[in-house]
Amino acid sequence: MKIGIMGGTFDPIHIGHLLLGEFAYEDFGLDEIWFLPNGNPPHKDTSDAEEDLKHRVEMVRLAIGNVPYFRLNLHEADVNRHSYTYRTMQEFNTQYPDNEFYFILGADSLFSIEQWKFFREIFPACTILAAMRDDKDADDMKAQIRYLSEKYGARIELLQAPLVEISSTTIRERAAQDLSVRYMVPDAVAEYIADHRLYRKRQDQ
Repeated sequence: MKIGIMGGTFDPIHIGHLLLGEFAYEDFGLDEIWFLPNGNPPHKDTSDAEEDLKHRVEMVRLAIGNVPYFRLNLHEADVNRHSYTYRTMQEFNTQYPDNEFYFILGADSLFSIEQWKFFREIFPACTILAAMRDDKDADDMKAQIRYLSEKYGARIELLQAPLVEISSTTIRERAAQDLSVRYMVPDAVAEYIADHRLYRKRQDQ
C-alpha cells in the first residue's frame, strides 16, 4: 500500500490539513492518509498534559471519521517522549515492510529540513511530498528539491494544493474570544471545541 503521512500537533486540526491530505491522496494515487497527532513534539511550545493530547486526538478522529481512506494513527501520541520524523519513518518501515510511505510537509519545512534531528535518515525511509505555497516561487522550490536530491539522495515531489490562510493559532485565538471558527474546521470539531471550552479554558486559567 501507498501511505501518506500527515504529522502535527493538530491543536486543532483544520481544513488546511485535510485539504493537503486529500490532494496528496488523489494526485499521487495513495491508498490511505495516516494522521499522526504528536504527543510531545520537540519543536513546539505545547502543553504536554494527557488531557490536552486526548482532546487533540479526539478532534482528529472527528475530523476524518467520514473519510474511509483517512486513518488516525497514535504512533506519536505519547506525552512522555519526543517524537522525531526520522525515528517514526524508520519504525513504520520496520513494522510495515510492504508499504511505501509518503511524508507530507509544507514549503517552509522543505527549506528548513536540514535543521531537523537526524534529517538525513528521513530521506531513505520515504518519498517527501512538498506542498507549494504561493509565497514560495516554483523555481525556488524546484531548486531546493534539486539541491536535497543531489546532496542527500532525497526523493521529493511537488504537491500542488490550494493555499489556505488558516492557522491553528488563529483558530485558538478566535475560540478563546468566543468567536466563530466555522468553515475553518469541520463542524464536528467546531462543536467539540465549543462543548469543551477548550481554548476558553486555557485563557481562563
